[in-house]
Amino acid sequence: MRFPDSYEKRVLAEIDSTNAEAARIAKSLSGPEWILALNQTAARGRRGRAWEFPKGNFAGTLVLQPNETPDIVALRSFVASLALYEAFIAIGVQPQALALKWPNDVLLNGGKVAGILLESIGGGAGVSHLAIGIGVNLADAPTPSQVETQALHPVSLVSETGVAIDPETFLHHLASAYARLETQFTTYGFAPIREAWLARAAKLGDVITARTMNSETVGTFETVDEQGNLILKTPQSRVAIAAADVFF
Repeated sequence: MRFPDSYEKRVLAEIDSTNAEAARIAKSLSGPEWILALNQTAARGRRGRAWEFPKGNFAGTLVLQPNETPDIVALRSFVASLALYEAFIAIGVQPQALALKWPNDVLLNGGKVAGILLESIGGGAGVSHLAIGIGVNLADAPTPSQVETQALHPVSLVSETGVAIDPETFLHHLASAYARLETQFTTYGFAPIREAWLARAAKLGDVITARTMNSETVGTFETVDEQGNLILKTPQSRVAIAAADVFF
């Protein structure tokens, strides 16, 4: 499969983390570039949590030079989620086995198979570069003891579907899907991305729990609004949540 035009690719045998490498090289890049690591020694997830990286899994970061305001830039987590969904379909996963969990996970048969971590690079009010870090359990999954208590159980692509694919081949599928969706996003805005994401959302219409460092909200998952906020309907009111961990 041909790599998308205007996107570069670098493959590294080993690195501490692809997002850390993105921060180091961002200013030297002339355009969007994917960084793929065949091994990560210090992978991390949201809020600095350790990310287990069994051999054969996918660890990649896309570095972009966005020109929107930070609130618009952050909506690319939904673009990346949809790109992962499309990449899984392209390699033979059945659509009914997949779901997208707000704010940044992909589920396979109800378990977590992939996660996304967005990090801005650059000071001041703007975002000079954006790192979209993506981890996918292609070959193996962390054990339950290696993930946060109450988190969804991790699964791997191979264990759930029997589909075996190497990280670089998966990158080509992911990069192709992302390039198309990025063009849609920059051309038409968030609305079509939001609509497509909601059509694949996990637990839409169900009661879920959104937990932050300081609070917990339990309510019916009603929608995601035009700013990407999670909207929960509680007995008292509708609550818009910008950032949280979701449990169900």
